[in-house]
Parts: sequence; C-alpha cells; structure tokens
Amino acid sequence: MHKFLFLAGFLSILTNLSLAQNNKNMNFYDFTVTDINGNDLKMESFKGKYVLVVNVASECGYTKQYAQLQELYESHKDKLVVIGFPCNQFGGQEPGSESEILSFCKKNYGVSFPLAQKIEVKGSNQAPIYKWLTTQELEGKTEHPIKWNFHKFLISPNGKMIGSFSSGVNPIDDEILSLIK
Repeated sequence: MHKFLFLAGFLSILTNLSLAQNNKNMNFYDFTVTDINGNDLKMESFKGKYVLVVNVASECGYTKQYAQLQELYESHKDKLVVIGFPCNQFGGQEPGSESEILSFCKKNYGVSFPLAQKIEVKGSNQAPIYKWLTTQELEGKTEHPIKWNFHKFLISPNGKMIGSFSSGVNPIDDEILSLIK
C-alpha cells in the first residue's frame, strides 16, 4: 500500500511538472476561452494584433473605464483588440449573469469589443489564461498580481506580454498608447 501511495504521489508530481512545462512553452495565442454567449473565443484569431485584456465589473468605481476601453477599441481596431473578462472576486462588484453583464455593457457604454464569460482571475479557481498572465514562470516577464477590477494586460502581436497596468491607469493613457505601434 505504501509503495502504491508513493508511486501515485510521484506520478502526480510528474504530471504537475509536465503541465507547468507545457504552460511555460505556451504563448497568449494558445488559449481558448468561452465568450459571454457561450462560444469558443480563440486567442489565435487575434494573432498579429495587440490585445488588451481587462478584468471588468459593472458595479466598480472604475466601471466608467468601459467608455475608454470602447474608445480605444474603436480607434485602434485595425491593430488592437480589447477583451473584457467579467469577474466578481473584488468586492462582489460583478454579481450579474452573463446576459445581464452583456446588456449593461451595451446599454450603458455601447461595448462592441469581445467579452468573456465571468471567470476568476486569482486564487485556486483562477482561469488558465489569467494564470499565464499573472505568473512570471509562465509568461516570462514578471509576476503581475491583480489587486482590483480593471487591471489591464497588453499582449504584443506575437503573443508576448508587454505590459501590465493597475486599475488606476486609464485605457487611453499614454502609458498604454505608447506601446501600441
């Protein structure tokens, strides 16, 4: 019995190492998420463009950034995609269903950029794409802990992380715009 438990533990360690190695070799365009309508949203469909990934919430002090995200998306559509990831982990500020979130975003901000299903951006149920975005070992730059809603990640046209921006950085700030060439 002890040999079996040892072997099972050893296999578990090997599997986790293998998964970590596989994720380490991944880039942003290897991920597929579920969009707000329940369909696959393949990041590879955005190859060749910058991608701004943002964890969003409808009842946050930063919610007004939806307007700037939409403005950024419309003015740079030829070379940039914005993807919103609704998240309810910070102050319970995104309690709605996917249909309620979509309706709120369209009605109040005219959002036309892609939105994903509600996910977790930190913790034990962290979505794989956010695990990659926030972990230095996986994305290759530095650790990027998410402290609140509307944290932004800028991905280069070749799928590499080029910037992480706290909630207080406006989406149309020069800090972000200067990196979109």
